Amino acid sequence: MQTVTEIDHITLPIKRLDDSVELPSYAYSGDAGLDLRANEDLVLKPFERRLVATGLAIAIPEGYAGFVQPRSGLALREGLSMANTPGLIDAHYRGELKVCAINLDPQNDIHISKGERIAQLVIQRVPVVQLQEVSELDETDRGAGGFGSSGV
Repeated sequence: MQTVTEIDHITLPIKRLDDSVELPSYAYSGDAGLDLRANEDLVLKPFERRLVATGLAIAIPEGYAGFVQPRSGLALREGLSMANTPGLIDAHYRGELKVCAINLDPQNDIHISKGERIAQLVIQRVPVVQLQEVSELDETDRGAGGFGSSGV
């Protein structure tokens, strides 16, 4: 079992673009995602998608990226998801964080209130990849088997 001193910690500079916005936080100790809140009231009609302001900007350090993901409870109960899940925030982006929300419920509107938790922000380490073009790739058990190739 890892101790707290063995777990990675980074400092993430964050700026409120609206002083009334609550800073993201973890719902429980050990959670991977920081809860992001809407900074506006809105209604999403069935299958409508819209950028939802958070009133926040962050400075992700080089070597990391932010991934904005749906909250599982809202996805199950109301059909609130993200059209580009996960949304990617690159280390050099400094603009307002916005959530590309979509209502996947075929019949019901989704009402979002300012301050409501609507998504999660996960910060992950990402390597810089150097591509090496080759004429052949190594062989594996899976090979070129794609979607559904591993069975049910």
